[in-house]
Amino acid sequence: MKENVIKTKSFNFAVDIVMIYKELAYKQKEYVMSRQLLKSGTSIGANVREAEFAQSKPDFTNKMSISLKEANETVYWIDLLHATGFIDNNTFNKYKIKAEEILKLLVSIVKTSKQ
Repeated sequence: MKENVIKTKSFNFAVDIVMIYKELAYKQKEYVMSRQLLKSGTSIGANVREAEFAQSKPDFTNKMSISLKEANETVYWIDLLHATGFIDNNTFNKYKIKAEEILKLLVSIVKTSKQ
């Protein structure tokens, strides 16, 4: 069976997001932005999983579109956490690259599913 790349990448990214949330919330005592990051970053994979068993092609497209919006929001929170000094350059680059890779995959999936 062929690997579902977006499913794997979004799950692994969600694990990363949980880890950075723990760092931000428990060690740095930053609760607001880290919670937003946690919500959007883990929602990507949750919606990808929902799309796996979509009831129709429009339902699939809708779930993937939601994942795309959540990925875009996640990039925003990563940018904001970096700009405000809560994450360093190394952490920022690591998560930004992963988030943008997922974002590009989702753009492609949504475009293809709309055709």
